[in-house]
Amino acid sequence: MRRQKPLTRSAAGLGRGTRIFLLLGLAALAAGPSTAPDAARSASLAVIPIKDEITDVLRRSVERRLEDARAAGAKVIVFELHTPGGLVTSALDICRLIKNLPADVTSVAWVNHEAYSAGAMISVACKKIYMSPSSAIGDCAPIMVSPTGGLEELPATERAKAESPVLQEFRDSAASNGYDPMLCRAMVTVGEEVWWIQSTTGDERRFVSAADKKKLIDDVAEAERKWKTVESLADPKSGREQPLVQPVDRPDTLLTLSQSEAVAFGFASGIVGDLDDLVGKLGQSGAPLYLETSGWETFAMWLNSPWVRGFLFMIVVVGGYIEFSHPGLMLPGITALVALAIFLGAPYAAGLADIWTFVLLGVGLALLAVEIFLLPGFGVAGILGGLMVLGAFLGTFIPREPGAPMFSLPNLQGTWDALKIGIFAMSGGLVMAMVGIVLVLRFLPQLPVVDKLILSNPSAEALAPQDPFASVGLVGDVGLVISDLRPGGQARFGNEVVDVQSQGKYVEAGKRVQVIKRDGGSIIVRPLTDEA
Repeated sequence: MRRQKPLTRSAAGLGRGTRIFLLLGLAALAAGPSTAPDAARSASLAVIPIKDEITDVLRRSVERRLEDARAAGAKVIVFELHTPGGLVTSALDICRLIKNLPADVTSVAWVNHEAYSAGAMISVACKKIYMSPSSAIGDCAPIMVSPTGGLEELPATERAKAESPVLQEFRDSAASNGYDPMLCRAMVTVGEEVWWIQSTTGDERRFVSAADKKKLIDDVAEAERKWKTVESLADPKSGREQPLVQPVDRPDTLLTLSQSEAVAFGFASGIVGDLDDLVGKLGQSGAPLYLETSGWETFAMWLNSPWVRGFLFMIVVVGGYIEFSHPGLMLPGITALVALAIFLGAPYAAGLADIWTFVLLGVGLALLAVEIFLLPGFGVAGILGGLMVLGAFLGTFIPREPGAPMFSLPNLQGTWDALKIGIFAMSGGLVMAMVGIVLVLRFLPQLPVVDKLILSNPSAEALAPQDPFASVGLVGDVGLVISDLRPGGQARFGNEVVDVQSQGKYVEAGKRVQVIKRDGGSIIVRPLTDEA
């Protein structure tokens, strides 16, 4: 089945991200004309892929594509999920966008091929869930990682703060869309067992906690039991009964469901092989409207990759060094400033950098200015300022944790991972910068254009003082003494009067002398009468 694609892209949904890139000089390229959708874009079903890490850039992209889908008249909107998760705040915003769709619009999550963490939260915000073959959904709990990389128990207060908004979102989605609340909770919270039980008559099944299972089964005499544990499940693909391992979720694990488990547990509506299969199961006809991320949205996400940010950091360091070591070139300084603006602006637009990083950067730069202009050589202000600037740069890699105060140490695995990535990117950028500086010192003055802008170091001959009378009083010239030589004095050679020095003998004025030696700027003479 052929997929329709939009003919134009609206920039209206980029919001704060567009303003950031305006400041970076990208607005002229990123902002496109906003046009009303035409008949060629109309479709009853639209597909919005949500892939890779979920950030604020992706959230704004989803918002824009939802507007395009609504403008095209889509009554079924499919969210194709292939994501490991991402920012909780961005995912919560996407969930609200989905739940705020009109009642006559059906939202469908298509897990193709994974929807972990924030991806699982977005999935349950939809009215229906479909799974692709070899797919998985779940694992949406905060985990604390120690600075050494080992797992540690999350304190109760911190766990409550981190889990609260996520649990509330799952509870609301379960109540609104008919998903089992026990399974939803098990995807977020550890420490609880989940059992799948059924009535002895076989007409009802439910998920219960270990306490409820004990109350309904273990504490009841076998002859009087009305409930029993489910021992097998029917594979949705083959239809064959397969043994079921109980409990469904253990206290030390987070619930993650395969495609077969999700369907058998009633969490997903079915398994689909491809988009055509999904369109058929949803009872739709015609080509779906496939709304992908725009080129500039993809570019904005690309700018936040560690490799790109490490390269930008290298440009900032090398460009700043060239500008300070060769004042007046301007181009390296401008390049460094543009790279710095992108280095700081891209993560802020993506929701990764918090406002405190820019406050820390401003204070650090102020301390560096104090060190340079007010207290040169003092050292303390410069060291503190440099550390603050580096800390601010590193902070642009670290998102704020949900429920955490503005200044707090990382508690969640994703935050520690982001910190490690930031250290790796900046260290790599610094190493590349040092190599670049060495190359600059070696080759920059030899470039055809730059060699005309940079003054070359003068030679030793050029630095030597010049004798204004270099052509006067050459060896063999004869002159007239005009002041007694004791042994120094003056003599006239032609029309020029110069200082001369005899060989140690007294010579009266009016005598004729001959130059016998020049030693630097000194002229050594002898009286001609000595030759007689």
